[in-house]
Amino acid sequence: MATLSAELAARALECAPSSETLWHLNLGVFGLFQRSHEALSGYVDLAGFQLFGIALPIFALACAGLVTRSRLPLAVSTQFAAGYAGFLLMSWQSPARPTTQVALGWIAVPAGEGFYMLTGILGVTLLSCVISHLLYLRPVQTDA
Repeated sequence: MATLSAELAARALECAPSSETLWHLNLGVFGLFQRSHEALSGYVDLAGFQLFGIALPIFALACAGLVTRSRLPLAVSTQFAAGYAGFLLMSWQSPARPTTQVALGWIAVPAGEGFYMLTGILGVTLLSCVISHLLYLRPVQTDA
């Protein structure tokens, strides 16, 4: 939903470039997705790739698992969602000079609305990952 909202906000900004509200949404709230688009642009430069190439296939896999009542597609989709959330987190890092020290200071975490968006995405994704894996492994434990 966050990827869809970010894509809709970007399309709305194209239609009304003088809107202060849309600029705030794109830069403040959905800046996370703009940074990740910049990180992907060196590899894939398709408009809406994060929505159509990453988020919707993950959502479709989860829906297929729910509709067919199969636990494997649901568990796999949560793994992909966790990977995508990790990519979103890592796209916030700014290019910095290489260092030989071991530290996490190179991870630039957003402030304000971007932090809440990132925290919400990571929290919900990790919770979903844990729940789906517990549901996937529960029948295995009862059979053993």
